[in-house]
Amino acid sequence: MASPERRPAAAQKRSPWAGVVFVLAVTLSAFLSLLAQLLLGQTGLILALVVLLVFILLGIAFDILGVAVTAADARPFHSMAAHKERGAKQALALLKKADRVSSVCNDVVGDICGIVSGTTAAVIVGELHQAFDLNTVLLSTLVTALISGVTIGGKALGKTLAMRESTAVVHLAGRVLAVFQP
Repeated sequence: MASPERRPAAAQKRSPWAGVVFVLAVTLSAFLSLLAQLLLGQTGLILALVVLLVFILLGIAFDILGVAVTAADARPFHSMAAHKERGAKQALALLKKADRVSSVCNDVVGDICGIVSGTTAAVIVGELHQAFDLNTVLLSTLVTALISGVTIGGKALGKTLAMRESTAVVHLAGRVLAVFQP
Protein backbone atom coordinates (compact mmCIF):
# COMPACT_ATOMS: atom_id res chain seq x y z
CA MET A 1 0.00 0.00 0.00
CA ALA A 2 1.30 3.43 -0.92
CA SER A 3 2.16 5.81 1.86
CA PRO A 4 0.07 9.00 2.11
CA GLU A 5 2.98 11.03 0.73
CA ARG A 6 2.98 8.99 -2.48
CA ARG A 7 -0.73 9.12 -3.17
CA PRO A 8 -1.85 11.49 -5.91
CA ALA A 9 -2.94 14.92 -4.71
CA ALA A 10 -6.54 14.20 -5.70
CA ALA A 11 -6.63 11.16 -3.41
CA GLN A 12 -5.27 13.18 -0.47
CA LYS A 13 -8.05 15.77 -0.74
CA ARG A 14 -11.12 15.03 1.28
CA SER A 15 -14.36 15.64 -0.52
CA PRO A 16 -17.24 17.09 1.46
CA TRP A 17 -19.63 15.41 -1.01
CA ALA A 18 -20.58 12.59 1.38
CA GLY A 19 -21.53 15.15 4.02
CA VAL A 20 -23.53 17.16 1.51
CA VAL A 21 -25.39 14.04 0.37
CA PHE A 22 -26.09 13.09 3.99
CA VAL A 23 -27.57 16.50 4.80
CA LEU A 24 -29.54 16.52 1.54
CA ALA A 25 -30.89 13.02 2.21
CA VAL A 26 -31.95 13.86 5.77
CA THR A 27 -33.58 17.12 4.70
CA LEU A 28 -35.41 15.68 1.69
CA SER A 29 -36.43 12.59 3.61
CA ALA A 30 -37.86 14.64 6.45
CA PHE A 31 -39.72 16.94 4.06
CA LEU A 32 -41.17 14.17 1.88
CA SER A 33 -42.06 11.98 4.87
CA LEU A 34 -43.80 14.89 6.56
CA LEU A 35 -45.64 15.71 3.36
CA ALA A 36 -46.74 12.10 2.96
CA GLN A 37 -47.85 11.88 6.60
CA LEU A 38 -49.84 15.09 6.28
CA LEU A 39 -51.52 13.81 3.12
CA LEU A 40 -52.15 10.37 4.58
CA GLY A 41 -53.12 11.48 8.10
CA GLN A 42 -56.87 11.63 7.57
CA THR A 43 -57.12 10.07 4.17
CA GLY A 44 -59.01 7.30 2.56
CA LEU A 45 -57.88 4.53 0.29
CA ILE A 46 -58.15 6.54 -2.94
CA LEU A 47 -55.91 9.39 -1.77
CA ALA A 48 -53.42 6.89 -0.33
CA LEU A 49 -53.25 5.18 -3.74
CA VAL A 50 -52.74 8.54 -5.46
CA VAL A 51 -49.92 9.46 -3.04
CA LEU A 52 -48.36 6.05 -3.62
CA LEU A 53 -48.55 6.46 -7.39
CA VAL A 54 -47.00 9.94 -7.20
CA PHE A 55 -44.04 8.67 -5.17
CA ILE A 56 -43.52 5.65 -7.43
CA LEU A 57 -43.58 7.86 -10.53
CA LEU A 58 -41.28 10.40 -8.87
CA GLY A 59 -38.78 7.62 -8.07
CA ILE A 60 -38.95 6.32 -11.65
CA ALA A 61 -38.57 9.81 -13.15
CA PHE A 62 -35.50 10.62 -11.06
CA ASP A 63 -34.03 7.20 -11.83
CA ILE A 64 -34.43 7.96 -15.54
CA LEU A 65 -32.67 11.31 -15.12
CA GLY A 66 -29.88 9.75 -13.05
CA VAL A 67 -29.16 7.18 -15.76
CA ALA A 68 -29.53 9.68 -18.62
CA VAL A 69 -26.94 12.11 -17.25
CA THR A 70 -24.39 9.31 -17.05
CA ALA A 71 -25.16 8.15 -20.60
CA ALA A 72 -25.55 11.46 -22.45
CA ASP A 73 -22.93 13.07 -24.64
CA ALA A 74 -22.21 16.76 -24.03
CA ARG A 75 -21.47 17.62 -27.68
CA PRO A 76 -25.08 18.29 -28.76
CA PHE A 77 -25.56 20.56 -25.75
CA HIS A 78 -22.49 22.63 -26.62
CA SER A 79 -24.06 23.24 -30.02
CA MET A 80 -27.44 24.05 -28.46
CA ALA A 81 -25.81 26.42 -25.97
CA ALA A 82 -23.97 28.20 -28.81
CA HIS A 83 -27.36 28.74 -30.45
CA LYS A 84 -28.77 29.94 -27.09
CA GLU A 85 -31.32 27.14 -26.97
CA ARG A 86 -33.30 27.19 -23.74
CA GLY A 87 -32.08 24.63 -21.20
CA ALA A 88 -28.83 23.76 -22.96
CA LYS A 89 -26.65 25.60 -20.44
CA GLN A 90 -28.47 23.88 -17.56
CA ALA A 91 -28.13 20.50 -19.30
CA LEU A 92 -24.38 21.06 -19.61
CA ALA A 93 -24.22 21.86 -15.90
CA LEU A 94 -26.00 18.56 -15.16
CA LEU A 95 -23.58 16.65 -17.37
CA LYS A 96 -20.56 18.36 -15.84
CA LYS A 97 -21.58 16.94 -12.46
CA ALA A 98 -23.10 13.70 -13.76
CA ASP A 99 -21.71 11.62 -10.90
CA ARG A 100 -23.33 13.85 -8.29
CA VAL A 101 -26.57 14.29 -10.22
CA SER A 102 -26.80 10.52 -10.64
CA SER A 103 -26.12 9.97 -6.94
CA VAL A 104 -28.80 12.43 -5.87
CA CYS A 105 -31.36 11.20 -8.41
CA ASN A 106 -30.81 7.46 -8.08
CA ASP A 107 -29.77 7.14 -4.47
CA VAL A 108 -31.17 10.04 -2.48
CA VAL A 109 -34.48 10.69 -4.22
CA GLY A 110 -34.95 7.08 -5.32
CA ASP A 111 -34.39 5.66 -1.84
CA ILE A 112 -36.56 8.27 -0.18
CA CYS A 113 -39.39 7.55 -2.62
CA GLY A 114 -39.02 3.85 -1.83
CA ILE A 115 -39.24 4.50 1.91
CA VAL A 116 -42.26 6.78 1.55
CA SER A 117 -43.88 4.19 -0.73
CA GLY A 118 -43.42 1.64 2.05
CA THR A 119 -45.04 3.95 4.58
CA THR A 120 -47.90 4.56 2.17
CA ALA A 121 -48.23 0.81 1.67
CA ALA A 122 -48.78 0.42 5.41
CA VAL A 123 -51.60 2.97 5.27
CA ILE A 124 -53.14 1.15 2.29
CA VAL A 125 -52.94 -2.19 4.09
CA GLY A 126 -54.63 -0.64 7.12
CA GLU A 127 -57.40 0.82 4.98
CA LEU A 128 -57.97 -2.46 3.13
CA HIS A 129 -57.93 -4.42 6.38
CA GLN A 130 -60.59 -2.14 7.88
CA ALA A 131 -62.74 -2.14 4.75
CA PHE A 132 -62.64 -5.85 3.99
CA ASP A 133 -61.41 -7.52 7.22
CA LEU A 134 -58.69 -9.37 5.31
CA ASN A 135 -55.67 -11.24 6.71
CA THR A 136 -53.16 -8.45 7.42
CA VAL A 137 -50.01 -10.56 6.85
CA LEU A 138 -51.19 -11.88 3.51
CA LEU A 139 -52.49 -8.46 2.49
CA SER A 140 -49.26 -6.73 3.52
CA THR A 141 -47.20 -9.24 1.56
CA LEU A 142 -49.37 -8.84 -1.52
CA VAL A 143 -49.37 -5.02 -1.43
CA THR A 144 -45.61 -4.87 -0.83
CA ALA A 145 -44.92 -7.31 -3.66
CA LEU A 146 -47.16 -5.38 -6.03
CA ILE A 147 -45.54 -2.03 -5.17
CA SER A 148 -42.07 -3.56 -5.58
CA GLY A 149 -43.02 -5.03 -8.95
CA VAL A 150 -44.44 -1.78 -10.26
CA THR A 151 -41.46 0.24 -8.99
CA ILE A 152 -38.76 -2.13 -10.23
CA GLY A 153 -40.52 -2.79 -13.54
CA GLY A 154 -41.02 0.94 -14.08
CA LYS A 155 -37.37 1.64 -13.35
CA ALA A 156 -36.28 -1.13 -15.72
CA LEU A 157 -38.36 0.39 -18.52
CA GLY A 158 -37.11 3.83 -17.55
CA LYS A 159 -33.46 2.80 -17.72
CA THR A 160 -33.96 1.55 -21.27
CA LEU A 161 -35.59 4.87 -22.19
CA ALA A 162 -32.84 6.84 -20.43
CA MET A 163 -30.09 5.01 -22.32
CA ARG A 164 -31.79 5.35 -25.71
CA GLU A 165 -33.03 8.91 -25.29
CA SER A 166 -30.41 10.35 -22.93
CA THR A 167 -30.02 13.59 -24.90
CA ALA A 168 -33.77 14.26 -24.92
CA VAL A 169 -34.11 13.40 -21.21
CA VAL A 170 -31.23 15.64 -20.16
CA HIS A 171 -32.47 18.44 -22.42
CA LEU A 172 -35.94 18.20 -20.86
CA ALA A 173 -34.38 18.40 -17.39
CA GLY A 174 -32.33 21.40 -18.54
CA ARG A 175 -35.46 23.15 -19.84
CA VAL A 176 -37.24 22.50 -16.52
CA LEU A 177 -34.28 23.92 -14.60
CA ALA A 178 -34.16 26.93 -16.97
CA VAL A 179 -37.65 27.90 -15.80
CA PHE A 180 -36.22 28.50 -12.31
CA GLN A 181 -33.12 30.37 -13.47
CA PRO A 182 -33.21 33.85 -15.00
